[in-house]
Amino acid sequence: MVAHSIAAIETTEFRLPMVGELRWGSQSSLAEARHVLVTVTLSDGSSGVAEAPPRPTIYGETAATITAIVRDELAPRLLGQPATTAWARMAAIRNNHTAKGAIDIAVHAALAQSAGQSLAEQLGATRQRVRVSYILGIGARDEVLAEAERVVGQGVRVLKVKVGRDWNEDIARIHDLQAMFGDTVELYADANETMLTENAADRLATLRELGLRYCEEPLPVEQIRARARLRAQGILPIIADDSAFTLRDLHRELELDTFDILNIKTPRTGYTESLAMLALAGAAGKGGMVGSQAGSTIGTARAAIFAARPEIEHPSELSFFLKLREEITDRPLQLVDGWLEVCDALAVRIDPARLREMTVRG
Repeated sequence: MVAHSIAAIETTEFRLPMVGELRWGSQSSLAEARHVLVTVTLSDGSSGVAEAPPRPTIYGETAATITAIVRDELAPRLLGQPATTAWARMAAIRNNHTAKGAIDIAVHAALAQSAGQSLAEQLGATRQRVRVSYILGIGARDEVLAEAERVVGQGVRVLKVKVGRDWNEDIARIHDLQAMFGDTVELYADANETMLTENAADRLATLRELGLRYCEEPLPVEQIRARARLRAQGILPIIADDSAFTLRDLHRELELDTFDILNIKTPRTGYTESLAMLALAGAAGKGGMVGSQAGSTIGTARAAIFAARPEIEHPSELSFFLKLREEITDRPLQLVDGWLEVCDALAVRIDPARLREMTVRG
């Protein structure tokens, strides 16, 4: 088998307007998707694309820093080198999660094209469809409920409800959602580390009594022993996200047994490390889901293909594109009764004209 080298790595910053604003945690918000498209071309002319979503309040990355780190540090290490060694060669550069993740995903896409395979075949993604959830942010109750009604009408059947800024309002909003949808829509919570050690157990119990499926990151990441004690109580299954950014983090979390389900975000760990994390978590008896980095349709498609791995059994956050007014792809994704067809994700391509229109200049 020919070991193709990386011939070119290009970045294109683009912006997509949103329907409303997404707010979460104590101070994070997103009013538009201002992301970076990464294109990798191999020595045989095969190419692949992926989306790098900057999240300054999470990873410290911006579109400008992603573009700069790719141009100045990552590309010089990778150009002319075997494509299969890309992830290992990027390890010398710390952090810069989504810049490295996008390059890795684009490399996989290019290698699949070169081999005449689908990306699903290359990743061992055998499911035909994946179950989808939608992230419902914090906001005025009438606006949040209207958003929920809109996306359920578009095929969503699982809602991830952000909680943490006002607990009483959070509970009232959950009651309203249950009154609106009954048993037709499942709910789970994301606390984004906003609970306190003195109230976390009671709040998880409240969520359990309300019928929510699980809760993501109830306590601050640094309170690792408190998180382990909370999980040991078995009140409600806990999802690990911010506590397990990387494979190195995951080893620590498994050692102290702090969670039940791993939320893998392929934009921050690429396909290479995401596969390793999924295998490690599965060997420890943990469940898996694929999380959102507020990706557009191209980013969602890439994540959805990974979510078709047989180990991913929980609903995955593959519907952020429903919050976008514009796109850079040649076709939309559609949800049918809570599911996304993998063949639809595999068919998504970049529309050059739309990309030019949405490109950030200067």
